[in-house]
Amino acid sequence: MAANPFSVPVWQPTSTAAWRQNRADGSTGADVLVIGAGFAGLSTALALARSGKSVIVLEAAQVGQGASGLNGGQVIPGLKYDPEWLTAHFGEAQAAPIIDFVASTADSVFDLTEREQLAVPVVRQGWIYAANTDKAMTLAHERNRQWKARGADVDLLDAAEIQRLTGTQTYVGGWLDRRAGTINPLAFVNELARLATENGALILEGVRVNVLRRGNDRWEAATEKGLFRAPFVVLATNAYTDGLVPDLARSLVPLHSFQLATEPLPEDLGRLVLPHGQAVSDSRRILVYYRKSPDGRLVLGGRGRMGIPRSEEDWNHLHRAMLRLYPFLQNIRIERRWYGRVGMTPDHMPHIHEPEPGLLTLVGCQGRGVGMMTAIGACFARYIETGDRAALPFPVTPIRPIPFHRFRQIGIAAAITSYRLLDALEK
Repeated sequence: MAANPFSVPVWQPTSTAAWRQNRADGSTGADVLVIGAGFAGLSTALALARSGKSVIVLEAAQVGQGASGLNGGQVIPGLKYDPEWLTAHFGEAQAAPIIDFVASTADSVFDLTEREQLAVPVVRQGWIYAANTDKAMTLAHERNRQWKARGADVDLLDAAEIQRLTGTQTYVGGWLDRRAGTINPLAFVNELARLATENGALILEGVRVNVLRRGNDRWEAATEKGLFRAPFVVLATNAYTDGLVPDLARSLVPLHSFQLATEPLPEDLGRLVLPHGQAVSDSRRILVYYRKSPDGRLVLGGRGRMGIPRSEEDWNHLHRAMLRLYPFLQNIRIERRWYGRVGMTPDHMPHIHEPEPGLLTLVGCQGRGVGMMTAIGACFARYIETGDRAALPFPVTPIRPIPFHRFRQIGIAAAITSYRLLDALEK
């Protein structure tokens, strides 16, 4: 991604990558192979290594070059669905661990960062669901009722309160979740890699797995740099999933999330934009999300074109959204533009699959990946150690490819265009 001249992220690592090595040094066997060095893969490797397992992480590119280093750094608990929907859909017994897990995913990031003293800039002032319409405000009331009943530190915002927190007059109200916050995602994923290697995991970058097959009592991952073997494999590639596991890539739709960052805002304007440090996502059908970076830039993102961007104009819709929110930023330069993939499932739920014994994967974090994919590592490690599926927060389900998958992607592209028009017309 970073090699694209029209995709230059604003995030930078905050520590040296002394852990980096690209040679297996004869270590081609392990207790567990992890494919993909993002939040999910590295948190799993860290938990396993600390429990005494030998772990090799195989990364086709570099740590942070996928979604884990290219996202907006918003750490948000929860799911698209609220607790009562989850209970009605799964039943009380199955929904309870799901609700507990998703309520705690932001804690997993911030607790780890504080406990390990990671070199990661953190702001934990909450996340705002910003209501553009009265209908969205009704949803905010319902969400607030359900989570407040479970002890979450959340509150409704009226029009005056949300204007004070965001600095824009766009919204009729909103909902503040104080459990959330923001990080530098590239710094965080690199610190996860450092921790994992310091605890004994081996991370190999530039090692693409071309074939994954079961041989006798263990899995074999064939790469151009040799054959790696382990009795257990964790496939942690989410939206970057290819054909290693039959039908897995066709069970989700990878969407592009485009982002831009302004130059550091002058002090007078910086006081007007998100003055209290919250992150925001709005309620539009094609939402935009935004935050301030540690060096005072406005970082704003949203859905982009399905294809690879070809020019800076592919980010113009985000610039227009920024000026709709903050017209006084008209003369502020856009200094960085980049994009990454988000994995979406048809039911908007994360899916855990174990298509064969010893092969585990999670796909579909639905824009909640920073917290969810970090938290899942400890769950995967407990399951690998015990074989107890109760360690997993979501049910293990069969892989269900989306019918007419290619046409589904075309349909989503058309829907995005249509929804943008509806958003523009809606008052």
